[in-house]
Amino acid sequence: MVHMPEPTKERLLHLMRILEKSEVPAVTSSHIEGLTGWSSYTIRKDIAWLGGDYGSSNGYAPSVLVPAIKSALGLDRDRRFCVVGLGRLGSAYLNLEAEAWEEFTLIAGFDTNVNRVEILKSPVPLYPAYKMAEIISRFQIEMALLCVPEAAAQAAAEKLVAAGIRGILNFAPLVLTVPSEIPVRNVYVVDALRSLSIQVKTHIGQS
Repeated sequence: MVHMPEPTKERLLHLMRILEKSEVPAVTSSHIEGLTGWSSYTIRKDIAWLGGDYGSSNGYAPSVLVPAIKSALGLDRDRRFCVVGLGRLGSAYLNLEAEAWEEFTLIAGFDTNVNRVEILKSPVPLYPAYKMAEIISRFQIEMALLCVPEAAAQAAAEKLVAAGIRGILNFAPLVLTVPSEIPVRNVYVVDALRSLSIQVKTHIGQS
């Protein structure tokens, strides 16, 4: 994976999604600017991090640029993950079609409630939480979607770290304490709504 600034990585991820959905042979920087609000300079600078010449007079070819972005960001190989916490949120992720996860593979689901593990129907294997270390090691699972209640999140995160997990996507409204080498991405719906609310208020004030 190419070492680059975090904002550049985020923009390249967004750009990759735009290009993947494109149905034209080439996308111009002005078109990308219109969709994202980024300047043409920023777009060219981000793409320069990929280390090749991907532009042309007609724009950027998605068939060429998408694989380059995936390679630079380390997304050109299968990565395995699990779901921890099989309540409504966790079980919803269990039942997504495999194609929805693209280059990621959902390997297992875990829950502290053994009855829930035995009763819940799922296209992927389910295990009681005490088997996390064994299953994560056996199937080389790298990442976890942490879908447990706030009160249980820290303890679950510690068990995941001890089991060898390398990254956590946390849905609990709690700042987890984990070793610095374990990246955590927090997904707080209320915070997202707050951010959107600020933008809505700003736009209303400007109108």
